[in-house]
Amino acid sequence: MEKMVSQKFWQGRRVFLTGHTGFKGSWLAIWLDKLGAEVHGYALPPPTSPSLFDCARIAERLHSTTGDIRNQAALADALRVAQPEIILHLAAQPLVGEGYRDPVGTYATNVMGTVNLLEAARHQPGLRSIVAITTDKCYANDELGQPFRESDPLGGHDPYSSSKACTELVCAAYRQSFLAEAGIPLATARAGNVIGGGDWAADRLVPDLLRDLSAGRCASLRNPHAVRPWQHVLEPLCGYLMLAEALFASSEHARAWNFGPEASDCVSTGQLAKLLCEAWGDDAKWAHTAANFPHEAKLLSLDAGAAKKMLKWRPKWSLKQAIRHTVEWHRAWLAGADMRAVCLAQIEQYTQEEQ
Repeated sequence: MEKMVSQKFWQGRRVFLTGHTGFKGSWLAIWLDKLGAEVHGYALPPPTSPSLFDCARIAERLHSTTGDIRNQAALADALRVAQPEIILHLAAQPLVGEGYRDPVGTYATNVMGTVNLLEAARHQPGLRSIVAITTDKCYANDELGQPFRESDPLGGHDPYSSSKACTELVCAAYRQSFLAEAGIPLATARAGNVIGGGDWAADRLVPDLLRDLSAGRCASLRNPHAVRPWQHVLEPLCGYLMLAEALFASSEHARAWNFGPEASDCVSTGQLAKLLCEAWGDDAKWAHTAANFPHEAKLLSLDAGAAKKMLKWRPKWSLKQAIRHTVEWHRAWLAGADMRAVCLAQIEQYTQEEQ
């Protein structure tokens, strides 16, 4: 039987959450608040308009500081004010396409931003654990179709993927050089492609499809044959929370972790688009858009065996369920629903459902 996130553990826990205005960060902020944690967020303004951060009125429920993780002094000040027991580091430049457009900014944010955080964190009294989020794209991808394990070589064809591999190396160096001696366990988490309500990022498959379908257009798809490990956003977030709890108990968990879906949910973007159109209804359709795009990996999947065995984490929602919840969230937003309440209801449903 899988474990779940412990409300008793998180009640009153002081948490420093970077990237709390982003898609994943907003969902995590809502969940932490539901658990009763005292959350201090540090991030740039929401990256899109609309945004989940605004729709769910997240600023009303936590201590929110607007700041850039590239600003070492401001980040260190925010950390000293928060006095956290746990750091969850999600702030990043998260898009492959933006990495091609702005490689310097991508490396500055993802690599030096992490250096700035860890440098400040190692001097922070009372800090008990750090979870830094990277990506499944941090591996050197030979495209042979084998699921990546945490021990596989790091790499990255494009600036975004490479910057996340560099982030992994930064975390490993700080863990071994400073944090282990200071008694601050640091783990990194590599998740698959997440979907869910409240994502309006550009050049990301599900948001692009939903924009087209909401407008009554035939959805366009640039690379229908690329295979990705799709999962609902709550799946890896559950893993991050469980990992932070485990680090509190033992430094043996201070390592890299994969959080990916079951093999059956590693499907092509064309298959995902078909499932999403079926869930949307209204005779929704998609079509392949022929155009030149920068290189993206064709095959990508994760082996999450370590998280299943050692953390007792396991994905709960199938891809069809993840798509259904995503479509339901988006239709509720279009209807003017209370989106904080919708998010809380989906979190409650996720945590209460049996495996």
